[in-house]
Amino acid sequence: MNSTNARMFLWLGLVLALWLNYEAWQRDYAPLEPVPHSATSTPKTAADSALATEIPGAAAPVTATPPPAAKPAATTDIPLATPTDSTESAVSTEPARIVRVITDVLTLEVSEQGGAVVGAQLTSYPLVKGERQPVELFNRAANTFYYLQTGLAGAPGAAAPTHLARYRADATEYRLADGAAEVRVPLTWTDATSGVTVTKTFVLRRGQYRIELEYAVDNRGTAPWTASSYAQILRDDKPVERSMFSVESYAFKGPAYYNGVKYFKIDRSKVADAELPREVTDGWIAGMQHHFVTAVVPEKGRAYRYSLKTEGDQYLLAVAGPALTIAPQGSAKFAETLFVGPKLQAQLKTTGPRLDLVADYGRLTLLAEPLFWLLEQAHKMVGNWGWAIILITALLKLVFYPLSESSGKSMAKMRVLGPRIKNLQETYKDDREKLGRAMMDLYKREKVNPLAGCLPILIQMPVFFAFYWVLLESVEMRQAPFMFWIQDLSSKDPFFVLPVMMAGAMFVQYKLNPTPPDPIQAKVFMIMPIFMSATFAFFPAGLVLYWVTNTLLSIAQQWNINRRIEADAKKAHAG
Repeated sequence: MNSTNARMFLWLGLVLALWLNYEAWQRDYAPLEPVPHSATSTPKTAADSALATEIPGAAAPVTATPPPAAKPAATTDIPLATPTDSTESAVSTEPARIVRVITDVLTLEVSEQGGAVVGAQLTSYPLVKGERQPVELFNRAANTFYYLQTGLAGAPGAAAPTHLARYRADATEYRLADGAAEVRVPLTWTDATSGVTVTKTFVLRRGQYRIELEYAVDNRGTAPWTASSYAQILRDDKPVERSMFSVESYAFKGPAYYNGVKYFKIDRSKVADAELPREVTDGWIAGMQHHFVTAVVPEKGRAYRYSLKTEGDQYLLAVAGPALTIAPQGSAKFAETLFVGPKLQAQLKTTGPRLDLVADYGRLTLLAEPLFWLLEQAHKMVGNWGWAIILITALLKLVFYPLSESSGKSMAKMRVLGPRIKNLQETYKDDREKLGRAMMDLYKREKVNPLAGCLPILIQMPVFFAFYWVLLESVEMRQAPFMFWIQDLSSKDPFFVLPVMMAGAMFVQYKLNPTPPDPIQAKVFMIMPIFMSATFAFFPAGLVLYWVTNTLLSIAQQWNINRRIEADAKKAHAG
């Protein structure tokens, strides 16, 4: 193994650590453009925030197929409207009741104030493994509020059931009955002046985090009534404290959207509201965090306007549909689909077009998606994500076996040629040019490619990075146990056993390869296993399991190749 090949292996071994440190540095220290602030001081609570009273108006009506008895509104914009005290849509001084909706996987809290979703407990996902407290996605805390607001915006000055309006529910608790497939939660708003009644219904289904939102509008008045549906995510989104030792530090947290073609993560300090699309068909918006998501999927086939407003750490990401006018004595329906829960890719795919992209694998999505699919199929067979990782690692090793076999033979031949290379180094120790020519002649004569051993590693690195993102972002592996002391494959090995095994396996692998001719390089290669295992010590245990498994399989393969090549060399020498 010549010095060029040794340096190649050294750099490839360092690529991983450098890349991951760069990712952490970017999150910790990368400069950001200042977030534009309003003239007033940054609000501290939802009540103080100007964003809390924003009501997305309809854009100039977009061509759409209206429901029965509905027709497109006149081509005038409906501006942001704040209700007046003379209508039922005014903010009431009475405390709004909270309606609890309990299914087998979700406990939802809906306020009669606007029908806003103000709480969501994911009962199947404990915040800490082994404890009973579930993950909660929304909250009403004064300085960390998080709401999902929905409503119908009316014409300027007209009463409408916005997220500021007061609805009425028949009960304060709804529960999915045993054997039932769904539970329906109706909220009613009525305006005596216009004669309009709106029934806003949340539909939750067994085992699902998808929520259907339906509006039934009944205009019993004598005048046409215009409205457009909207939904928005309001969040006080404090920055995450970044650390290369925290898995959550690497996951994107913030607003995102899909424009029907491409998925975008929004850097609130750099993306202005004007840059969001104004007419999107079959897209969605989402409030992202590690492993969990809140998403709004507008009605299929209708063009919606997207908007983003920021104020300090707060953001308001909204979609507003086309305005429709309901004739007197007529009725109409509006609908959106909500998703509140874990990033379960099977459910996300059936909820909205490419909504599974919120399981964000970054630049390696094209490689990570099929890799996750393979892991999922293996998990269905063995019922354990750890064994699934081992099986897929073995499968990938088998797929690349011809390539690694060819490079392994070159490495083994280099190992056999070690004594002859050493003789050449002693013979031409004072003439590096002649030494280089002599070594190249030897490689050519023995049909050895000194760089052949690098190719499998070059191919393996993208797979490794894809594995990293799959393990980091796939909620299916959150708190997933393997066996013995590994009870969460998405977090670090609590006793660092796997990193120690990794160091030992890498050292054995080093001993099976040709010794670098440069003594300094040889020493660097000897300490590389310690450096790599120390870097991996805080990575997800599933990732280290993949690396250990791959290294052990590589050891077995290289040992077998070395044994065969050395036997052939002995026979040739004896003959």
